[in-house]
Amino acid sequence: MTDPARSIRIGTMISASGGEAADRIAEIADLGFESFEPFFWQTTNGQDLAELGKRCREAIGDRDITISTLGMFGNPLEDQPLDRDTLQGWKDCIDNAHHFGATCVAGFTGRVRGKPLTDSLPRYREVWSELAKRAADRGVRIAFENCAMEGNWQTGDWNIAHNPDAWELIFNETPDENIGLEWEPCHQLVYLIDPLPQIRKWAPKIFHVHGKDATVRWEVIREHGIFGKEPFVWMRTPGFGDSNWTDIISELRLAGYEGAIDIEGWHDPVYRDALEMTGQIHALEHLKRCRGGSFVDIAAQYGGGDPSLA
Repeated sequence: MTDPARSIRIGTMISASGGEAADRIAEIADLGFESFEPFFWQTTNGQDLAELGKRCREAIGDRDITISTLGMFGNPLEDQPLDRDTLQGWKDCIDNAHHFGATCVAGFTGRVRGKPLTDSLPRYREVWSELAKRAADRGVRIAFENCAMEGNWQTGDWNIAHNPDAWELIFNETPDENIGLEWEPCHQLVYLIDPLPQIRKWAPKIFHVHGKDATVRWEVIREHGIFGKEPFVWMRTPGFGDSNWTDIISELRLAGYEGAIDIEGWHDPVYRDALEMTGQIHALEHLKRCRGGSFVDIAAQYGGGDPSLA
């Protein structure tokens, strides 16, 4: 019997740039993850994505694990060699998503470097109108991560989809139904934005969710402000930050979201390096508890229980 709780799956991101994605999936596939998001940083390095998709699915085997989204992160609006690689990577991911079983490709919009956000809109419209059509023709949706990459409204290097005011602008430039967001509460907390009302407003445009959180250090803000030498916010792995993931998942369910929450690690100031997977497994178990699930699932996770009571 299918567990309705799994209409929202809990998974993790898998680096794919160096050709290691399938091996990494095979290595951690039995740890309890329900989905994976293979992702590329700036370039696919010329990999045969059809073959990579095949190997990733073979690594999953008959396990109940999905790949709903691929990641392609870089700046496809500019014209340096790696920027051109990123743009080609988007095309290749869109064209080959079905080989992974994916229906969504996510990443940054790109940005005209060093310029105010609105200066990027003409180039954004030029690039993404074409990519949106390419994706729609293949049944693929495009999702922009809401990450500032240390940029702001005045300047930046990577992404303009980091602020709700910018979302209004970009969705006006590209009103395509298959362009939306790869959303996470972390980047909103970094902006001191309450994530929950944002879900209620923007839910129809949330195509994929990253499992990443933040801790706002209010004592630092009160003493040093947000531009002092002390960091006023830490990016955290879910379960260690400020977000109430039970409420977040409830709001996503109320809005009809079905898909994955894929954990984005590698940012936590404590659970990183040798403790990276310790943090990720904690996040996996935390998000599953917040999501809920069948008694059988929970019993299996903790090694006990009578399935007849489910």
